[in-house]
Amino acid sequence: MNGCSRSGNGRQVALLGTYPPRKCGIATFTEDLADALEATRPGACEVGVLAMDDTDGGYSYPQRVKFHIREGSVPDYLRAADFLNVCQVDLLAVQHEYGIFGGRCGAHLLHLLDNVRVPVVTTLHTILTEPSPHQRAILLDLARCSETVVAMSQRGKRILHEVYGLPEEQVVFIPHGIPDVAFVDPVFYKDTLGVEGRKVILSFGLMHPGKGFEVVIKALPEVIAEHPDVIYIILGATHPHVLRATGDAYRNSLHQLVNRLGLDAHVRFDNKYVDDDELLRYLLAADIFVTPYRSPAQITSGTLSYAVGAGKAVISMPYWHAEELLADGRGRLVPFDDPRAMAREINDLLENEHECNAMRKRAYQYGRRMIWCEVARRYHELFDRVLQRRRSRPRPAAREDSPAKVLDKLPPPDLKHMLAMTDDTGMLQHCAYTVPDREHGYCVDDNARALIAADLYHAVYRHKSTVPLAQKYLSFLLHAFNRERGRFRNFMSYDRRWLEEVGSEDAHGRAMWALGVTVRDAPGEALRALATRLFNDALAAVSDLTAPRAWAFTLIGLHAYLEVYSGDARARRAARMLARRLHDQFRAYTRRDWLWFEDRVTYDNATLSRALILAGRRQGERAMLEDGLASLRWLLRLQTAPEGHLSPVGNAGWCVRGGTRARFDQQPVDAMALVGACLEAFRATGDNQWMREALRALNWFLGANDLNLPLYDFTTGGCCDGLMPQGVNPNQGAESTLAWLISLLSILEVIGHKGLLDGGAEEAERQAAASD
Repeated sequence: MNGCSRSGNGRQVALLGTYPPRKCGIATFTEDLADALEATRPGACEVGVLAMDDTDGGYSYPQRVKFHIREGSVPDYLRAADFLNVCQVDLLAVQHEYGIFGGRCGAHLLHLLDNVRVPVVTTLHTILTEPSPHQRAILLDLARCSETVVAMSQRGKRILHEVYGLPEEQVVFIPHGIPDVAFVDPVFYKDTLGVEGRKVILSFGLMHPGKGFEVVIKALPEVIAEHPDVIYIILGATHPHVLRATGDAYRNSLHQLVNRLGLDAHVRFDNKYVDDDELLRYLLAADIFVTPYRSPAQITSGTLSYAVGAGKAVISMPYWHAEELLADGRGRLVPFDDPRAMAREINDLLENEHECNAMRKRAYQYGRRMIWCEVARRYHELFDRVLQRRRSRPRPAAREDSPAKVLDKLPPPDLKHMLAMTDDTGMLQHCAYTVPDREHGYCVDDNARALIAADLYHAVYRHKSTVPLAQKYLSFLLHAFNRERGRFRNFMSYDRRWLEEVGSEDAHGRAMWALGVTVRDAPGEALRALATRLFNDALAAVSDLTAPRAWAFTLIGLHAYLEVYSGDARARRAARMLARRLHDQFRAYTRRDWLWFEDRVTYDNATLSRALILAGRRQGERAMLEDGLASLRWLLRLQTAPEGHLSPVGNAGWCVRGGTRARFDQQPVDAMALVGACLEAFRATGDNQWMREALRALNWFLGANDLNLPLYDFTTGGCCDGLMPQGVNPNQGAESTLAWLISLLSILEVIGHKGLLDGGAEEAERQAAASD
């Protein structure tokens, strides 16, 4: 992979994963695997890396890295697939962990895999026994895109067959690789760490609360009572993602515990990220290595593999990988969160040198099969088999109408105008052209939509830049809630005076929608907690709502909320009540030639169909689902021009049963409602025709409309306020701009959930329905 041209006749392998200097265990694994693949077949294998970036600026990588992928940028995944295809790489080896790829549960990766034509081998660094529907569907899609899946433990291989149903012949076991080091006495290396004459207990790894280091600290007083020369070294920096999210709170709690127990002379924190050479120096100086990890479902531990391969006396909690690696006397297991058992085992090993050395030798001998040259040899043998199979089964190029190809043609979301419309209070309602107009102040309707847009942006891109925005919009809703009346106010003047005690029912419904989405997609647990509290406070008023659109808005919010709190009986009852009301409304008004909820078609129309489809799907009401789909088909026929483009009902007269249909003024919020409803129909049916209808509605913003004029402004990121007979309304207010952003982000989110596409929909939706 010399740039983008082949060099020599050797095999070219691309590795996809994180890579140093990014501080991540998978980054180290990717680098070590690349080194070993090239060293095992010198001159016959060239390795290039596609590196995953968790920051827009990326990292200063070495020459081996050929391509950067920003984890939240779908176009980057598509460009990476093109890059691999053009470079004619022989094989792509993916290092998979849900958290290093963008989209919900790392779904963006599937855009790359669906468009790359080279054979794919995927190594799974995490295998879950109780995955969410999204996680399960994504892993099944990973397997569909991969010639072979690699598990790094025998238990992982069994789980893939028994839990996910992968055929045994598709899964191979190759252990986690480790450096090849000599079996040595720790005494010879202790001076390098300044711990001569002391018994060294070591733990290492990127620090986060699941590491369980506090269990060892709590065990130390009992150990020191018998072995006063013991020192416990905790090696490793705080995980960068944890540091960004919660700071160094976990490390600080450990320091406080050490101080409380009077262990300052016996616990040492070496707060740094180390390379392999320095790590081995620590390992070789250790008498006992401890992995006190608190999750039983940990299927792979690189740190444990390193310790076993170095011939260390290992004590561990009984997580899955430890049970496998430390079997047959290769280490000791202690119960989870049991400091007394931990102290007992440490003391026993320190007192019984013969047994300790015998255990070390068993571990060292077992580890010979995990050294990198052996692991690389097994990967090469696997690659040989995969390439031989692929020669007889070449993969066709992606269809032009595939979701990823369609996605590649869409403009990226631009929050510039949304930011310009937002001040310290919230989002202003109106604009004079592109300039925020303060005269009309603020409203709950627009701040609720803005909160939805911020949440969706975070769900798609996992970008923390939306946190301050979400905080402002949620703060506005919190202030808008009139606790005495149990309802939301709507309009606020620019000088922050509420202009009413109770707003419209639609405003209450939109606020419920936004709060439900925030509970599901909040960029932070504090925001989720506040949204949950406010949602439940406002739920009491829902039974008194009489407006069908308020029912529909609330239903959408309720089902987003129930994705997180599926067992909330009060929310479930409210959802069923509103769904019945909406369905009864449809049945009352519908006629053979008028499949609608009212005797006229007005504003935000498709939201009614969307709520009925969603409720029918999630509540298992087939008739409700079918009526929702029928209403949406009818509405699309009503709003389709003879030329085939979308032509929403205008607000200058609407469309009354038995009367004529107003052609103008067409509103962006109606196109947004159609996008949301068609995506809901796609989720419910898996029929790609609904995705095409959603894209047709989105293209209304981009010029596929009655006047062939775009309403979206590529220079500002805003959207014009409507389509009028003489052209577009040049004002770029909040409602229209947010309608565009929510439409675009909703499509990006659904296509980004690739687990709900390409055959994964039926199983994922069955599980989602069962959980509700």
